[in-house]
Amino acid sequence: MSDKNVPYKTYLTEEELPKKWLNIKGFMKDKPAPLINPATREACTKKELCEVFCEELAEQELNATDKFIDIPKPITDFYKLYRPSPLVRAYGLEKYLDTPAEIYYKFEGNNTSGSHKLNSAAAQIYYAKKQGLKAVTTETGAGQWGTALAMAGAYFGMPVKVYMVKVSYEQKPFRRNVMNVYGASVVSSPSQTTEAGRKILAEHLDTNGSLGCAISEAVEAAVTDPAHGTRYVLGSVLDQVLLHQSVIGLETQTALEKIGRKPDIIVGCAGGGSNLGGLIAPFMAEKLEGKANPRVIAVEPASCPSLTRGQYRYDFCDTGKITPLAKMYTLGCDFIPAANHAGGLRYHGMSPILSKLYDDRLIEATSYTQTAVFDAAVTFARIEGTLPAPESSHAIKGAIDAALECKAKGEKKVIVFGLTGTGYFDLKAYDEFLSGKMTDRIPTDKEIGI
Repeated sequence: MSDKNVPYKTYLTEEELPKKWLNIKGFMKDKPAPLINPATREACTKKELCEVFCEELAEQELNATDKFIDIPKPITDFYKLYRPSPLVRAYGLEKYLDTPAEIYYKFEGNNTSGSHKLNSAAAQIYYAKKQGLKAVTTETGAGQWGTALAMAGAYFGMPVKVYMVKVSYEQKPFRRNVMNVYGASVVSSPSQTTEAGRKILAEHLDTNGSLGCAISEAVEAAVTDPAHGTRYVLGSVLDQVLLHQSVIGLETQTALEKIGRKPDIIVGCAGGGSNLGGLIAPFMAEKLEGKANPRVIAVEPASCPSLTRGQYRYDFCDTGKITPLAKMYTLGCDFIPAANHAGGLRYHGMSPILSKLYDDRLIEATSYTQTAVFDAAVTFARIEGTLPAPESSHAIKGAIDAALECKAKGEKKVIVFGLTGTGYFDLKAYDEFLSGKMTDRIPTDKEIGI
């Protein structure tokens, strides 16, 4: 298909929605290391994981063999509320950059939660409801995951309690309001409502909080439910979440096939790894099978650079050290990032799957300061018409740099990036950038334990 025949937006029909999730682990010969029980130092069993997670989610977490897993019909029906999402050709950005590259982005912001998080929220709430649970707890950074879970909870009739990282709780009050609209209760984290929260506050009185802190509180609240009718659900990092998010990449793959394209470069923002893992899923499967060799770039904030400056080792997934140990690239579970505006990327570690792929040199990583990221975000908004979330803007910056590299080399490559969500709840951040008040905070080697 020629450039003239490629539409601005490529849509799939509802009948073309993925019927199965893609499990990256099923394609990996060298699997990621298992989660470890910190007490026994042995691989976590299904029984142990079921103390925290829903039973079917625990099974998905441990499933390292099946390449595809069926999507239950009630989840597919929920997906139809906002999926399929469009694949957009960034003609304006291409012209502005004067690049021979073709730039496409998968837009996941066309739902009330404003992000891709709804893909896994629907699945996790469905399994909780199916199991007969009475409530779920979770953490949220920027608020997209909390909003998504609240929406799914309202749809399936499941009470939701959200521990929201303090800095985002204060920066994004309207995010809290939306969660409340959908019936969720929201607590600023760290809080005085849990033992983990009280301990963290005692040690770091004026802390802005972190995803690691909020995870500790949410897990504690779930496992200490005397009726044992509550489970913890999470928006990123673990394998089950990347599985659900594979609908992003599967739709992207189908849309690209419709216009006769294959990606040469895939770019995604990376905090815990949910959107990047989902976007690259089918393309990484082809890469692992030797059928294609796209370049994959993970983009993270310079203020929380787990891949580019972290260590690959076992670490707790939370600050309170009550979760299983995961082998991942980590800055240390005690690391509390600076209060940058990409709240969804303020996590000390990276998905075990993505960490393994990075360690095996199957993906690469780079980091940017938030002023550089917001400069790219404003450029994109003015040219392409969509106000991007700060998290998504990391991918925009990465895609712009990749396109400029193609320009310098005279290469006509196909670049695909994930536009994970919109930035309408991030106007305070945009105001800081446009007024020149935004600053950059890069941790020292000492702060990240190097």
